[in-house]
Amino acid sequence: MHPHLQTFLQQRLDVIADREFYARDPAAHLEALKIVSEQIQTYTNTHLAEFDGKLRHYLTNSSYQKALEHLQTNP
Repeated sequence: MHPHLQTFLQQRLDVIADREFYARDPAAHLEALKIVSEQIQTYTNTHLAEFDGKLRHYLTNSSYQKALEHLQTNP
């Protein structure tokens, strides 16, 4: 239903999980995390009225893994 949001959420998890990237360049790793987090926030702010109550709750509380799981199980 919100493929862009799913992509942003997955990218955020991927950045967090990339320990090699963090070890190699912590500043760039933090910047990548910041960028994808801003994309999530911008998308959320733009589409908040379209989300069901659970998804809205997850996103406004920055429960991004739960938000991704919710999107994957509730197409």
